[in-house]
Amino acid sequence: MKFTTAFVALFAAATALPTAEPEVDAEVVAAEFSKLEARAQLEARATGSTVNELSNGPCRAVTFIFARGSTEPGNIGSSVGPPTCDGLKSRLGANNVACQGVGSPYTAGLGDNSLPSGTTQAAITEGARLFNLAATKCPQTKIVGGGYSQGAAVIHGVARTLSTTVQNRVAGLVTYGDTRKAQDRNMIPPFPSSKTLIICNAGDGVCTGTLVVTAAHLAYQGTVGTAVNFLVGKVNA
Repeated sequence: MKFTTAFVALFAAATALPTAEPEVDAEVVAAEFSKLEARAQLEARATGSTVNELSNGPCRAVTFIFARGSTEPGNIGSSVGPPTCDGLKSRLGANNVACQGVGSPYTAGLGDNSLPSGTTQAAITEGARLFNLAATKCPQTKIVGGGYSQGAAVIHGVARTLSTTVQNRVAGLVTYGDTRKAQDRNMIPPFPSSKTLIICNAGDGVCTGTLVVTAAHLAYQGTVGTAVNFLVGKVNA
């Protein structure tokens, strides 16, 4: 399986166009500046790319474990991991949710997508360790989890390794841009479909089992609300 870089080519073509002195609309500039300022304020409040509230903090009512996508920074990433964590905290209470990213030895290396499991065994082992830690350290916590891109493959691998006891502690799993969707037939076995939500944008080639990366694979921020609603529903069920 090979990655395609159509979106990179499009970007290169766009930046190669002859430059011309643009006309500046002051009102448009002001509006765009306001948008950027609002976004900066939002990002300042958002969860960072590294979160260890399970490993380093007290037990909370809900534990959210997330595996980032390929090449993303930290252990929870920078695209959909942090806002999913923030969404859960907003809905369930900041002091009621512990967020935890899957870190080293999971490196989220690009080439690891081509491995039989879509990621390394070390990554799956680390993810499973965190789910088991949540279950043993915090016997009353409700566990939810998720992953993006290669991180979704980590979640698929973890799901197969958990004991029945720990599986029963997991309220719900959600994946974005799932590289294992086709291989596992739109499921995260052995979990029942009622406990899982696989979110794949139209045109996202990785969801077809080909690992064809298009712009659609990089546009999941708008689906975070759907994921949060699903997980909150499972926690409150």
